[in-house]
Amino acid sequence: MSSTPHLDLTLLEDRLSVCRLATTEDPPLWALAASGFCSLTRTADEWSVVCREDAVPGGVQCEPGWRIFQVAGPLEFSLAGILASIAGPLADAGVSIFALSTYDTDYVMVKARNAAAAARVLAGAGHCVRVTPD
Repeated sequence: MSSTPHLDLTLLEDRLSVCRLATTEDPPLWALAASGFCSLTRTADEWSVVCREDAVPGGVQCEPGWRIFQVAGPLEFSLAGILASIAGPLADAGVSIFALSTYDTDYVMVKARNAAAAARVLAGAGHCVRVTPD
């Protein structure tokens, strides 16, 4: 019998953008040069870049206005249900997410306008949520 994990989450203060670049473009060094959270993923179809809003140069296709919850880690690779324990309650509350994982932990982004409500939903689901100022 498995139980839903109860996690320690921190809502980080940066406002982020999700950007899309063509794979023919150079690696987005502008994203790496900025402080704070940054994630670069390249597939056969695109560069997907998540970084602070103020680091995105003009003319880049992006969706601004995100906040990000960090799951306290490191997490063991064998753990199951981590993202489901976050995504499920948020989906039930009508809050869409953009999820990212790293070697050590998971991150879940919500639109900034939904961040406070998402924090309440996650706390109500049994998670310990720490909120930094926005």
